Amino acid sequence: MLFDDLTKPLADRMRPAALADYVGQQHILKPGKPLYEAIASGRLHSMIFWGPPGTGKTTLARIIALHSDAEFMPISAVLSGVKEIRAAVAEAKKIQFEQHRRTILFVDEVHRFNKSQQDAFLPHVEDGTVYFVGATTENPSFALNNALLSRARVYVLNALTAEDLLLVIAKALSDKQRGLGEHAIAMAEDIKLQFAQAADGDARRLLNLLEIAVELASAKGSQVINEAIAREVLSGGVRRFDNQGEEFYNQISALHKSVRGSSPDAALYWLCRMMDGGCDLAYLARRIVRMASEDIGNADPRALQICINAWEVQERLGSPEGELALAQAVVYLACAPKSNAVYMAYNAAKADARQSGSLGVPVHLRNAPTKLMKSLDYGKEYRYAHNEPEAYAAGENYFPEELPDRHYYQPVDRGLEIKIKEKLKHLKELDRKAT
Repeated sequence: MLFDDLTKPLADRMRPAALADYVGQQHILKPGKPLYEAIASGRLHSMIFWGPPGTGKTTLARIIALHSDAEFMPISAVLSGVKEIRAAVAEAKKIQFEQHRRTILFVDEVHRFNKSQQDAFLPHVEDGTVYFVGATTENPSFALNNALLSRARVYVLNALTAEDLLLVIAKALSDKQRGLGEHAIAMAEDIKLQFAQAADGDARRLLNLLEIAVELASAKGSQVINEAIAREVLSGGVRRFDNQGEEFYNQISALHKSVRGSSPDAALYWLCRMMDGGCDLAYLARRIVRMASEDIGNADPRALQICINAWEVQERLGSPEGELALAQAVVYLACAPKSNAVYMAYNAAKADARQSGSLGVPVHLRNAPTKLMKSLDYGKEYRYAHNEPEAYAAGENYFPEELPDRHYYQPVDRGLEIKIKEKLKHLKELDRKAT
């Protein structure tokens, strides 16, 4: 092995060069799967690889180029612009003319390109100058132009499993040319599993952690990565949590749906996942308050106050004490009777307010603090509810005349809304009799 190779990070040295050495993603790389068959036969097409970091997007693109005898031309959307795209296309045309070879233009972090930069690829993909392969950690539906998406097939790459990562460790420890085999490093199986779990589906992170552990063991004159070294290397790690990215919204959605589905255990799990990933606790508190109004509502009005109290505790005590209050609120919401009646009523009333225009307030509901207003009959014939039987002005109308018979709020047969529903039914009967 060359000296320059030894100076490269372990993750780079261990990058697979052949499909047989590639770890994971068997859902798209098993014989019979379209991508596997395309690679095996050398049939190229433009594609997007969508998946979390460390799942092998760049490596897979390199392997495809190798199997297809195509030129691999990488650019990074973080560092490049339209100028670099044009230069890459010009080089691809030169290769096509002089060597009669195809070019895979690999764009890492393709979601970082804006619309005009993404559009710059289209004519060259269309005329076959390049085969476009993009890598992204963001949902292509939101991050990429429809025109580019329509010309490329999207392949989803999953986070590597613990079994996949244990295989990566085994390869790194045994490979004497590229890996750590020449160091004769030993690791117990339970220590390997700790590293695999800490990597959280990311092979690059795993190899970086392993390399640090080897360096630490070497500094201590040991050829064994023991429990003490593992604890030192793996302490302080957090789970994958892309703040404001795809995984962020997936997890908050899972938390909300677990609460709505009355699963306190699942709700607690997703809450802890987000906390473990470093999510802003104030954001979580706001979302939990929202859940109280949207999914519990008047079936249990105490839920909203409990969530406000939990938010206040979190703000006053901070972490970790305040986290327990948020957990208490989430469990309460999950166990509470559910009603979205207020949420649905609010949306219906909001739609009417937007669509009906500036309808006037009925004259009998208007305030009349001046003689002029009184002379215009403002407030005339208004019925003061407290002076009526049951403190209810039966048959009275409170809507604009153009909006008769609007019924937004439909209480459900759960929790306190059972009693609310009974009362509203009784009041409507009084209206009917008065009419």
